[in-house]
Amino acid sequence: MYKMRVLICILNIFVFYSCKQITDVSKLPEILSEDNGISNKEFNYLPTNTTGAVYKKHTYTLSYSEEYEQAEWVAYVLKSSDIMENNYKRPFFEIDEEIITGAADWRNYKKSGYNKGHLCPAGDRTHSYEDFKETFITSNISPQKNDFNAGIWNRLEQKIRYWAKRQDSLYVITGGVLNDNLKTIGYESVAVPNYFYKVLLSKDHTKMIGFLLPHEDSNKPLYSFITTVDEIEKLTGIDFFPSLDDAVENRLEATKEYSNWDF
Repeated sequence: MYKMRVLICILNIFVFYSCKQITDVSKLPEILSEDNGISNKEFNYLPTNTTGAVYKKHTYTLSYSEEYEQAEWVAYVLKSSDIMENNYKRPFFEIDEEIITGAADWRNYKKSGYNKGHLCPAGDRTHSYEDFKETFITSNISPQKNDFNAGIWNRLEQKIRYWAKRQDSLYVITGGVLNDNLKTIGYESVAVPNYFYKVLLSKDHTKMIGFLLPHEDSNKPLYSFITTVDEIEKLTGIDFFPSLDDAVENRLEATKEYSNWDF
C-alpha cells in the first residue's frame, strides 16, 4: 500500500509538471512569448476565457471547455514561414492527454455524420511534420458537417493563408459559438455549434476582420460573412483583445470595413 501511494504521488507530480495548463492568467503574455504558442511579441496577448483551462501548445494556444468538450477558442500567429509546400501524410487523431479534465475521445465522432473539423488548420502548420501533427488532437477539433468543412470553412482557411503569405504575419482566433441547447454527438455529448467564427488581426494592428459562419455550406462570397468583432464577442462572451490598446481595440472591433483586405 505504501509503494502504491508513492507511485501515485510520483505520477501526480509528473502530470502536474508535464501539463502545460496556464493557471495564472496574469502571466500569459510572459509565458506565451516563449515560443510559437503565441510567438511574436506583437501578439503576446490572448482572449479572455470562460473555462479557466488555457493550454499552451507548441504552435497555438487554446481554452478548453469541458462542458462542450471542445475549445471555446484556439489562438495562434500565422506567419508566411508556417505555410510550406510539404505533402505530409495525415496522422490519426489522438486524444489530448494534457487536458486535465479529459479531452473528448475521437470515437465520439465515429458514425456521427460529422467531420473532425480543425480549428487551427493542419494547412496552417506545414513548416514541419511535428507542427502539422500537433493539429491532430481532439482539443483542436469541433464537429462539422462535411459540406461545411470541405466547403466554405475550407475556402476561408485558404483565404487566410493567402493573406498571411502577403502580409507576413496574422493573429488568428477561431472556434465555434458555444451556448445552451446545442445538438450533441457521442457518448461524451460533444456539442455541435450552430455557428463558427474567425477573428484576424494584422501584425501592425492597423486592421482587423471578423467572420461569423452559419454551420452550413454556402456559395456566397466570403465577405458576405463579415461581421464586427464586437458582435462575435457578444455571442461568445469572450473579449478577444483585452490587452490591445483600448482606442485601437474599440475602433477596429466596431467596423465591418474590408476594402483593405484583398478579396
